[in-house]
Amino acid sequence: MTVLLLPFAGHGLARAGVLPEGTPIVLGLLGLIVVCVLCPELIVERAPFQHTSSHLRARTLTGERSLDLNRIVTVRLLTTFTTGGARHTLEVRDAHGVRLGITTKRSTAKLRRAVEKADANAARGVPAPRVSRAARTRLGLARGRGLVGHTVRAFLLLTCAASLYVVVLLRLGGQ
Repeated sequence: MTVLLLPFAGHGLARAGVLPEGTPIVLGLLGLIVVCVLCPELIVERAPFQHTSSHLRARTLTGERSLDLNRIVTVRLLTTFTTGGARHTLEVRDAHGVRLGITTKRSTAKLRRAVEKADANAARGVPAPRVSRAARTRLGLARGRGLVGHTVRAFLLLTCAASLYVVVLLRLGGQ
């Protein structure tokens, strides 16, 4: 959020004469690129990774992360878009606050087994993790029409939000 709010601070400094007038536009466009491209990649697993029965350990751009599969709190599906199409990443958070983006088949299979186990434990009164409908579909745990609706909504939300952000930047810049 700080990166997205940076142009507004730049606008205030430009009005005070500290920075040139076009600074908010430049900061905003750079911030938009950083948020849309870099931020989702910070938590995505990279090789090498290790799997045990209760933990999934993987390298990310920010270092090594170890996810406790027995203490999953949330699972949601993040959708990003590239020139090759939509890319789906399962974002998992455990009780320790560790977040990991899962993209490989092997890790997805481990996560599926962990969610199935947590669902079985929920029948005995143990709190179940919150798993979004799209994430359940991606894991193969829910029947549905696939991920088309989720992908379309994600694309429209991203397009509208980015367009509104650029409009606000242009208004700040006086264009």
